[in-house]
Amino acid sequence: MTNNISTTVLAAIIITIVIGVITINKTTNPSKTHRTVLIKDEFQEFPLISKTVLSHNTAIYRFKLPNETDRLGLPIGQHISISGVDYTTGKSIMRSYTPTSLDSESSGFFELLIKAYENGNISKMFANLSIGDKIKARGPKGFYTYKPNMRKHLAMVCGGTGITPMYQILKSISHNSRDNTKVTLIYGNVSESDILLKNEIDEIINSGKNGQFKVYYMLDKAPEKNPESWEGGIGYITKEIMEEHLPKATDDGVQLLVCGPPGLVSSVKRNSLALGFEKAKALSKGDDQVFVF
Repeated sequence: MTNNISTTVLAAIIITIVIGVITINKTTNPSKTHRTVLIKDEFQEFPLISKTVLSHNTAIYRFKLPNETDRLGLPIGQHISISGVDYTTGKSIMRSYTPTSLDSESSGFFELLIKAYENGNISKMFANLSIGDKIKARGPKGFYTYKPNMRKHLAMVCGGTGITPMYQILKSISHNSRDNTKVTLIYGNVSESDILLKNEIDEIINSGKNGQFKVYYMLDKAPEKNPESWEGGIGYITKEIMEEHLPKATDDGVQLLVCGPPGLVSSVKRNSLALGFEKAKALSKGDDQVFVF
């Protein structure tokens, strides 16, 4: 009888411990409760569920994942491929985009910031989407994967929609109180109305402690309304601008990230070399001092 009671009590203790371990694992490893849906070499369809217009040609598109608890499964710093059709030739084409949403905050959906260009086939396809229409996407893709504290200081230079990979990394760092990486961003646009995600970027900048995050906005031309109130720069992102606002190439743990139109990328690569950064390679790798998305 005593043995039976002891066995019962022991069994109850073991069950309690097992349940406790499972609960702890779910709490400390929430990712284990979420399924990731991206398949690297296979296109899948995702329906549009909302569209937030930011300007006359720019919007944030939200796409639904199969289940509410699903996550896209995209490492920070990587992107996805979108399949579409060239309207002029009828041939299939692909373009790469970096979601502005993070897996850690986006269960059941992901978001893309898209600017529709006059001659842009894929961007035009997005602009013509209606709620319920589907896109085809696959991934992850890319040679850069951000990990917390992998660098002491990230220098970022971008233009236009080239902000998306920078924003994703910046947001990831700001959400992690244990990530002490400093970020300095130079962000160029044609006009003030073209600055994408400005409110979101400014909020992150203000959330940093001890100057962890800094941003310097550049415009091709001064704002038409109240130009004297503009606190950023006017003109192109020159070597002098980079030297003034970015960390030095010789500083410990510095990496330069670049994304934007071809002209901007070429200019920044030349300027960075003149400032002492390592020469950017034709195909960037994650551990290069200068990485071009």
